Amino acid sequence: MPHVTVVAGPAENPVYQVGGKSFVFFRTPRPDAVDPETGEKYPDVVVFWVPSESDKLALVQDPDSPFFTTKHFDGHLSVLLRTSRVGELTIQELAEVVQDAWLSRASPTRARKWLAENSA
Repeated sequence: MPHVTVVAGPAENPVYQVGGKSFVFFRTPRPDAVDPETGEKYPDVVVFWVPSESDKLALVQDPDSPFFTTKHFDGHLSVLLRTSRVGELTIQELAEVVQDAWLSRASPTRARKWLAENSA
């Protein structure tokens, strides 16, 4: 995706930004995202912005989906994915989630230009 910069988060975790706005970031282990059996914090959570609440619900409502959310992200237009489950997605599905994340945070001008250049 164009105009992307990568900055270091608080624990040197990568944060992908467009125009200074984060759209994907690798989260540090937090108490809201834990293994339900062991209580261990997930060490491999990635956050993706989504365009709307309906997009978020579409990704997290299916219990078999690798995407999830936590109470901490209630009202936040993002979904979570453990890197250990990324293999459950096709390359096309993952690309779409990244593109949608970028589009949701890019300026309207950048988004329009990218869509015009990449529409089938």
